[in-house]
Amino acid sequence: MPGDSTQINNKAVIQNTYDAIVVGSGISGGWAAKELTEKGLKVLMLERGKPHEHIKDYKTANKDPWDFEHRGHTTEQQKKDYPVIHRGWAAGEAVMDSWANEKDCPYTEVKPFTWWRSYQMGGRSILWGRQSYRWSDFDFDANAKDGIAIDWPIRYKDLAPWYDYVEKFAGISGSMEGLEHLPDGHFLPPMDLNIVEKDVAARIKAQFKNRSMIIGRTANLTAPIPGRTQCQFRNRCWEGCPFGGYFSTQSSTLPAAQATNNLTVRPFSIVTKIIYDKDTQKAKGVEVLDAETNKTYEFYSKIVFLNASTLNSAWVLMNSATDVWKEGLGSSSGELGHNIMDHHYNLGASGKVDGYENETTYGRRANGFYITRFANLYGDKRDYLRGYGYQGSASRQGWSREIAELNIGANFKEAITEPGSWTIGATAFGEILPYHENKITLDKTVKDKWGLPVLSMDAELKDNEKKMRKDMVSDLVAMFEAAGVKNVTTHDTGHAMGHGIHEMGTARMGNDPKTSVLNKYNQVWDCKNVFVTDGACMVSSACQNPSLTYMALTARAVDFAVNELKKGNL
Repeated sequence: MPGDSTQINNKAVIQNTYDAIVVGSGISGGWAAKELTEKGLKVLMLERGKPHEHIKDYKTANKDPWDFEHRGHTTEQQKKDYPVIHRGWAAGEAVMDSWANEKDCPYTEVKPFTWWRSYQMGGRSILWGRQSYRWSDFDFDANAKDGIAIDWPIRYKDLAPWYDYVEKFAGISGSMEGLEHLPDGHFLPPMDLNIVEKDVAARIKAQFKNRSMIIGRTANLTAPIPGRTQCQFRNRCWEGCPFGGYFSTQSSTLPAAQATNNLTVRPFSIVTKIIYDKDTQKAKGVEVLDAETNKTYEFYSKIVFLNASTLNSAWVLMNSATDVWKEGLGSSSGELGHNIMDHHYNLGASGKVDGYENETTYGRRANGFYITRFANLYGDKRDYLRGYGYQGSASRQGWSREIAELNIGANFKEAITEPGSWTIGATAFGEILPYHENKITLDKTVKDKWGLPVLSMDAELKDNEKKMRKDMVSDLVAMFEAAGVKNVTTHDTGHAMGHGIHEMGTARMGNDPKTSVLNKYNQVWDCKNVFVTDGACMVSSACQNPSLTYMALTARAVDFAVNELKKGNL
């Protein structure tokens, strides 16, 4: 425990002051810690969950499939204990310890909401899909152009140099395509599309205007960079990479921050509120509940970066209510907790590709193809706003294409030693608009393990997204069939908010304190030394994966905050 403690009003108060406090250790929290420490500030990083050490704690990463007791499946008890994670594809034996304990950390659902949480050092940066795309002014202009919600307070030119900055450090592999709606970046060499994907991509390009199938832009290294080895094509990323082959807090930003000797990390630290000083109209620091001892501590700092993940950052702000801000710190606009967004998916198509029986692939590429957005761009007009992209891959079927119990004999065994047919499939990811009525609130009637109020989720897809979903399937079918894909089948299993794992909104940026929680530098209007740079700050959701944008926004906000600190403005 750092510092000396005393008892005041039954609280163990640690007299410990830092230049900056970072709440959360995930993708944006890791970046905040790196940038703040490298600029010379003494930083305390608070993580509500357990430690998770690079390499040492990747306990399954080098196991063979037969080494898993349940062959990769979860137990009946785990299905009971983790019902939310079992709603989707993320329930696997190797990663169950990485998901938040759902009994200890419940939430309530006015409308169905699937909340994927990882309460451990590094957060979901160990588990993320690593797809890393820049936004363009088609995205930053969208709200103003469509006359919905509020305008973004920034444009692509404001973020472009920061995209460059974070891409160089994180290591993003990708191809230069010259697409206005999906800007190129500072890339490592791209991974390759396989032969079927290349041929399908060429046919789509030849037959459809403004449609591009490219290799995914991913935070997997295709060349080594200092301190990290390139991707080994194991495709076991979410178990943790012992080689540091993809960007995570553990492999990248945390070692950089620790190298400065300016970082203190405190796990098992649930930040319950930001301490607001009415006299200075600034935050003094944060209140922390120790998750192991249930003791309460206070830590003090000149600035606070709130990076607890979208919904938890909103929870901290809402739980920081005072007689000045009765609905929470940053609530003066009436927008705190509102405008929740996600990406809707769980739909797509797949089919068989003939003519490549003599071709096969080697290795396990930790990536796939990406079909960029085309709806409502360059003259394309739909009966809804915004658009969608697709992520997918082509491969040859393996031995698991057959069910062993249904076949016997030597001929059968010999047959399945040969690769099966080539198939191709893709999943669509669509934009969800920022609706004020899609919101979260504190449910004070339900408490978690530590007696804290939980979040209540009240958000859903609306007509715009439902109209879009029809085209998300039909457009993919049309592209596949035009490219010669046979026996195309579709699926749409519906979408509950949150399931896209790209939750955004709740503390949006803006130009006006009357309609937004944060200004253009992610600074809370009502408390200028508090910054929010995770997904809570987003004003719209685009259809690209958002994590690269969080990184860029965080680096930009830290640069502003430190300059303001030096000027004496904070």
